[in-house]
Amino acid sequence: MNERPLAERVALVTGAAQGIGRAIACALGRAGATVAICDVVPEANEALAEVQSTSAYFRCDVTNISEAEATTKAVVERFGGLHILVNNAGIAIDGLLLRTKTEDWNRVLAVNLSGAFNCARAATKYLLKAKEQGRIINISSVVGEQGSAGQVAYAASKAGLLGVTKTLAQELAGRGVTVNAVSPGFIETKMTLEHVQGERREKLLAAIPLGRIGTPQDVANAVLFLCSDAAAYITGQVLRVNGGLYM
Repeated sequence: MNERPLAERVALVTGAAQGIGRAIACALGRAGATVAICDVVPEANEALAEVQSTSAYFRCDVTNISEAEATTKAVVERFGGLHILVNNAGIAIDGLLLRTKTEDWNRVLAVNLSGAFNCARAATKYLLKAKEQGRIINISSVVGEQGSAGQVAYAASKAGLLGVTKTLAQELAGRGVTVNAVSPGFIETKMTLEHVQGERREKLLAAIPLGRIGTPQDVANAVLFLCSDAAAYITGQVLRVNGGLYM
């Protein structure tokens, strides 16, 4: 068994400084990939040390198309190509519809949805050169599939990612590039701790058939599979990592 199945491949992971993105970056690094850690927060240096010496940090605001294009170009120039894009950068600003501020709605969609669009558009010309090794993985959410009261902006952004995924899968299939989404349930991250506490957490646990909240590594394992050669015939799909919360 090849212990470094992604050797000689370059991966760009957005929102990679912490939480799910950090776990994904580490998993890809352990599998042999050179990882471009893209984020805007200072924890990125810690993530860089954890991933691999062959990796590097690139500061990038995914909501800015010029930054997305410049960062992608810089990654390719430094590492000689690009094979994998993981659109993980995301934020949540909760609020019921009547209390959701327009600027909060715009901000969530700008990061979660437009950010993924910006990075995919910037990366695609390089991924096409990678041919059958080309991968785009979009990190959606169970909230984007089933909705969640009080999260109208977040749900809309994550549902939109599924449409982007299926459309790009059709557009890029002819060149062998696969595009898939991973849809996590509730994962033990800083965001979850901030939004799911006390009685709400207990109710959530009771609703999850596997009886536990997921870990960032659970999501990273799914991404790693979709990036591998074992998933070469899988495209346009949504891989749910939610403990059975939504089937």
